Amino acid sequence: MFALSLGFFVSLLDQSMIAVALPGIQHGFEATVGQVMWVSSIYLLAVVTPLLFTGRLGDIYGQKKMFQFGIALFGVGALACALAPNIGFLIAARGLQGLGASLQMPQTMAVINRIFARERRGHALGAWGIIGSVASLAGPLLGGFVVGAFGWQAVFWVHVPFVIAAIVLSQHWVPVLATTARRVDYASVAVSFVALAALVYGIQEGPGTGWAGWVWGLMAVGIGGLVAFVWLQSTAGKRGTEALVPLPLFKDRNYSAGSLAIVAMGFMAASMMLPVMMWLQEVKGLGAGMAGMIVAPMAIISLAVSPIAGALADKVDPRRLATTGFVVLIGTLIGICVLMRSDAGAWWLCVPMALLGVGQSFIWGSNAATTMRDTPAPLMGAASGVYNTSRQVGSVIGVSAVSAVVQSVEGSGGMANSLFVIVAALVVGLIASLFFRDTLAAAAR
Repeated sequence: MFALSLGFFVSLLDQSMIAVALPGIQHGFEATVGQVMWVSSIYLLAVVTPLLFTGRLGDIYGQKKMFQFGIALFGVGALACALAPNIGFLIAARGLQGLGASLQMPQTMAVINRIFARERRGHALGAWGIIGSVASLAGPLLGGFVVGAFGWQAVFWVHVPFVIAAIVLSQHWVPVLATTARRVDYASVAVSFVALAALVYGIQEGPGTGWAGWVWGLMAVGIGGLVAFVWLQSTAGKRGTEALVPLPLFKDRNYSAGSLAIVAMGFMAASMMLPVMMWLQEVKGLGAGMAGMIVAPMAIISLAVSPIAGALADKVDPRRLATTGFVVLIGTLIGICVLMRSDAGAWWLCVPMALLGVGQSFIWGSNAATTMRDTPAPLMGAASGVYNTSRQVGSVIGVSAVSAVVQSVEGSGGMANSLFVIVAALVVGLIASLFFRDTLAAAAR
């Protein structure tokens, strides 16, 4: 569990640290803003595009093997980034890092769900969720320290000991699980790559181009590709191959509802800090360090509450946990919007940030446990791939949507308005969570 969590930790740590290093990268390479943005964008594109495929690879070749290969590739990419001689090389190395993260991330969840009994998965995934809280808290703080002390290269060097530890510990502690699939449907792989790349790239580029015609065309290609992908999955048996994403997964109501709910959570997690940090720094005039201290209660409270919420996920109706979490998040974001509009003191934000930590603690682990609890072992890798893809696509949409709203109105008005976009996404997650069934209680009767 600890070895797998290290892989998850290092991936999230990278995402939360890189923003701190971007100004130094731009100055060091005399790069344009567009080039620097690609340092971040290419990573996310490389993570999301192959996720459906990389999840299934664990079923075919073994989750332990794919986890170790993925985390090693991530480490090689980090070393290449630290040694990059120019901005083009750095962007390419970031793509390699993203591919490594894409390979190892779905294996982590798949192994946890295979080695823990279904009635203990909530507790396990609650502990796993703590890692995300620690990474989100440590990333900006650690990133700020190492960049200030050693330069931007340090945000990549810092990954190396974690990668080595993850490989060594997984070799000793992670069991070799039986493979559950035999063939790769290469037509589905190709179509999924094209569809997700077109959709994600279009969403990323939309706000910066004013949603130009070619962006809409690219997104249409992505949506059309997803339709074709679903058709390929439905006809896999007739074509003499195995589906990359077996459609029977979605006959499980909890899996379908949870996959939709995690889109909303990915939307919120990736986008929420953009207007909050802008308000603290641009409107309130705080430095990055002070702003980080004000938002830190979210991660600290989440760190404390996540194991409790995880244990409850194995005992309490999942609808109660999820709806409680979503209601707390929705109400708190509305409260933050009121604070922004009333020009309240910056430190008042500590209270709602702590409440956000409570709300998300009741969703991350319990949603994962409920979604994956009844997934058959042969489909665990594919199911984890879809789940992680849903979260990452939600992240891309969230950042683009919130960025567009923030830019539409000058000053704190646009920042406050953007929170209602996140609220709308969370309402969708709330509705999805109402469809959860308590299958543990049903099995006990």
